[in-house]
Amino acid sequence: MSQYVLGSKSLKELEGVNASLIKVVKRAIELTAQDFSVHDGIRTIEEQKKLVERGASKTMNSRHLSGNAVDLVPFINGRLRWEWEPIYIIADAMRSAANEIDIPLRWGGCWDVTFTDTDAPPEDLVEDYVARRRGAGKRAFIDGPHFELPRSERFP
Repeated sequence: MSQYVLGSKSLKELEGVNASLIKVVKRAIELTAQDFSVHDGIRTIEEQKKLVERGASKTMNSRHLSGNAVDLVPFINGRLRWEWEPIYIIADAMRSAANEIDIPLRWGGCWDVTFTDTDAPPEDLVEDYVARRRGAGKRAFIDGPHFELPRSERFP
């Protein structure tokens, strides 16, 4: 059991997010060895347009628009940090929490697999995803903080 809890800003970001995903995030903060903040939950169309313009997102069909995605960023020494090693720790906690609750998840580190269907280390999943994209002659868009409910599933 971790010593971490979601702060008031994180809880505010979860407002409007799918209840199943909120359960996973709340359980993950209890399991994690790395503190994190909910950086983004539900987004407006205007917010999404700006992210696409900046290249921080690739689609106007984001799961954030419907409340079916969250971005979890490591919180280290009082600051948000976009660093891979702590992101991998958070990813492991999210996968464990989702599997415990029986909620499937996709992860922005390996878009083409259902994250909860594999037990491969997150760093291996990222490496394999990048290799598959390159092998197909495409660039990999990797978004380590991003977790979403699959479109193919129905959630309450």
